[in-house]
Parts: sequence; structure tokens; C-alpha cells
Amino acid sequence: MIVAERGSFLTLMYWQWRTVLVSLFSAGVVLYLHEGLGWTKVVLPNLPLAVVGAALGIFVSFRTNSGYDRWWEGRKLWGRMINSSRHFATQVLSYFPHNKDGSPSPLQKELVHRHIAYVHTLRCLLRLQDPLKDKEVTQYLTEDEQKALQGQTNMTHALLQSQSNALVGAANQGDLNEFRLQSMDRTIAALLDIQGGCERIKKTPVPRGYGFIAKRLIWFYAMLFPLGVISYLGYWTLPINVLVCLSFMLISEVGRVLEDPFNMYYNALPLHALSNTIERNLCQRLGETELAPATQPSDKGILM
Repeated sequence: MIVAERGSFLTLMYWQWRTVLVSLFSAGVVLYLHEGLGWTKVVLPNLPLAVVGAALGIFVSFRTNSGYDRWWEGRKLWGRMINSSRHFATQVLSYFPHNKDGSPSPLQKELVHRHIAYVHTLRCLLRLQDPLKDKEVTQYLTEDEQKALQGQTNMTHALLQSQSNALVGAANQGDLNEFRLQSMDRTIAALLDIQGGCERIKKTPVPRGYGFIAKRLIWFYAMLFPLGVISYLGYWTLPINVLVCLSFMLISEVGRVLEDPFNMYYNALPLHALSNTIERNLCQRLGETELAPATQPSDKGILM
């Protein structure tokens, strides 16, 4: 996620260089015909262009709004993940008996550490990375747990199943009464619901037709727009055509980069920073003093 501006208008033009070239070429052809060859009747009335431009603006804005809704829903889901993780750790540290010296018991540490691994595993899966190659996952899982995850179709679900098994085992041993077990079961259900929401966004892309149609319409508009303004803008048609068409394309592209909030693009959600926050909070609740360093933005002002 961008947390500080580092780019410029030239960067945007380089990013959408195809649209810039199409706009310049179409405006250049109209300018040559009108000014060079004297074809002064090569013009279009402004009203049809205004109607088409308004419709195009609504179309590309719809895509951008849809993309932002998906991005914001992803952020709300990870906000719930942070709150549910803190609540789970509080339950573990409140419901289970501690050691005689008041420090967390091995079972409490196991449950909290496995939950940290669960959060980092979800981060990796949403970014199409291998969790078992991520050191922030493996450091909180035993070798047996890592081997058990190999070949799983849903590693995060498998980790939640391990959490439930440990809770039921503690209840059978008398370390957790029925009401507290039900409370923790609701927390795990909430985590599974959050995970399902993230997977729904990740695995259901916006229909490709939106982007395809938007790009073609913008390029077609880039060919028509100079015909409506050449008679009174003259040579200014070149930069104005680039500005108008580039604006439409950038609005459309914002929707494209926001529609998947879990990728590794610069506008994506800072999943590593959010996971790191959960890790630091929960480790501190366990009384650990050597915490993982907080995730910082890169030199380009991007927080991942």
C-alpha cells in the first residue's frame, strides 16, 4: 500500500504509454488533415462527443468503485482478523491454567504460536506464496506440524482443525469447561468466516469484459475527440487529447489494481504489516520480550 507519494505525472504517462501513443497519433492525424491539408470540414459536433464522454466516464467509474469496494472489504476482513486474533489470545491466556510461577503454560504458548502461524499462512496463500517456505510461518510450527501441512488443499483450515483438536483435548482433561469451549469455538468460527471472505475476493475476479471494453472504448474515443475540438483548439488538440484520454484510462486502471487487494502490487493491502502487528501483539501477551521488528515502508513509500 502506498503511504507516501514518490511518483510524478511522467511516471503515469510511462505506465500508460500505449494510451499516450494512441492519443498522440490520432490527434496528430486530425491535426495534419485539418491544418496541413486544409480539410476544415473534418470535424464533429460537440454534443455526441459529450454524450459519449459522459457515458464512458460513468462506465470506468463503475469499475473503479467496484474495485475499491473489494479493496475496502478486504481491509475490513483483516481488521476483524486483528480483533479476533487478540480476542483468541485473551481467551487462551484467561481460560487455561498458567504455570505455578504465573507464566503461560506450554499449551497456551502452543495455541497462540499456532495462531500466529495461521495468520502468516493465510497471508502467504492470499499472495500465492508457499507458506512452508516462509520463515515467519515455520518458526511457529513444529517439524511434525509442517509435515502434516504438506499436501493439504487448505492449510489454514488444517491449522484451525488442529486448534479445535487441542481445545477439545483440553476440555476432556478438565482444563476447559463447556461454556469456555463454546466461546472459543465461536472465535474459531469467526476466523473461518474471515478466511472464507478473503478467499471469496481472491478467487472471484471482476469479469474481464469490464477492462477489455473500457480500454477499447477509451482508444476509440481518443480517435473521435480531436475531430470535435480541432477547429478551436488547433495545436493544443495534441496535449488536450492525451490529458482527456489518459484521465479515463487511469481511472479505469485504478479499478483494475484495486480489484485484487491481496496481490503484491503497490496498491494492495499491507498484509505483511497487518500479520506482523498480530504477531507482535500476541507474542507480547505471552510475555516475550524479543519481538519481531515492525514492518516499515520501503524507500519508495510502499508498505507491504
